[in-house]
Amino acid sequence: MPLYFAYGVNMSRQEMAQRCPGARALGPARLAGHRFFIMGSGYASVRRDRASVVYGILWEIDLAHVRSLDAFEEVARGLYVKAQQPVIPEGGAAKRALIYLGAASVSGRPQPGYMERVLDAAQGGGLPKRYLRELARWLPAPAARAPARPHTPPAAPSVRPRFASPLDPDRG
Repeated sequence: MPLYFAYGVNMSRQEMAQRCPGARALGPARLAGHRFFIMGSGYASVRRDRASVVYGILWEIDLAHVRSLDAFEEVARGLYVKAQQPVIPEGGAAKRALIYLGAASVSGRPQPGYMERVLDAAQGGGLPKRYLRELARWLPAPAARAPARPHTPPAAPSVRPRFASPLDPDRG
């Protein structure tokens, strides 16, 4: 059965259950000599960087799953290309795995909600905390993430009107 290294939303068991029913998560793994980044399209990719490591989840998939992954990664449109790369599973020896590499090398900003999904998947997969912090740097600024709230005008001052009365002490 082929091995597949996921470093984006496909680290999620729920996402993979939809795309590749029956795929089995083997656990965390790392791709040495690469760095995570967001392409201009707003989706994750990796690029060569000798000093960096990309963590992800190693999956055991069926051959039929490759077609589903190809469609999801938009290989036919040229968004990603397939490659075989050596990855190192936690506590194991290097293994060759299918990986999808973004065709674009220009960095961009993540699509709305995308990095939140990537970070949730990385946390759920048990990736190292220092790597989670690295991924979190790609999250939009908190003001950009906050849901829009409808504008409410300020409340009127709570001053009671005062009417002149013949009984007022200052009258008279």
